[in-house]
Amino acid sequence: MTFAGSASSPAQFPRDGLPEVAFLGRSNVGKSTLLNAMAGTRGLARVSSAPGRTRLVNFFRVAGTEKPGGKGTGDLYLVDLPGYGYAKASREVRETFEAIAVSYLAGRPPLRLCVFIVDARHDPSERDETLRDFLDDHGLAYVVAANKIDALGRGEAKRRVESLGRTLGRAAHGVLGVSAERGEGVTDLWNVIRAAAFGPTETSERRGNDGR
Repeated sequence: MTFAGSASSPAQFPRDGLPEVAFLGRSNVGKSTLLNAMAGTRGLARVSSAPGRTRLVNFFRVAGTEKPGGKGTGDLYLVDLPGYGYAKASREVRETFEAIAVSYLAGRPPLRLCVFIVDARHDPSERDETLRDFLDDHGLAYVVAANKIDALGRGEAKRRVESLGRTLGRAAHGVLGVSAERGEGVTDLWNVIRAAAFGPTETSERRGNDGR
């Protein structure tokens, strides 16, 4: 996985049409750390102890990704979106970097899946629920990644994941417990990403069902 560039406006997004998978969630929920875990490389995606640092849309290109079913390999982008809910940023700053995230999500044809990251230790926030409603309203496919699952006991972790499946993730393509720090659940998440990136799009599935 290599850093492909940052964008502050839609005009700077890649134009090669490769499938994209977006990582989104509140500030400091572990988006960049999870990206590094998936890359197997520390420091590829910048990690900061201060929330609200990601203010651009960052693209990471993954080359030679194995397609499901032994159908060869392909390239895709993992996309790190600015977080939301950073209370200490000025209103103008918050609106600026949240607006670029919305502009990406609302009109990006290559986007195949959103990885909606939440903190497994806490109940979803109001902003989490607002984002869920946004994804549902725009018909965007997403999987919920319950991060920091390693901080919970096995029984509590299972209960948290099941609860998210009934609430925040009830319309998701699945809820996975992950640990960005320890790499738990990363392989399962990769499998979901590969299936979404290289499988048939919902549009093509609808055309097939309609016979067109």
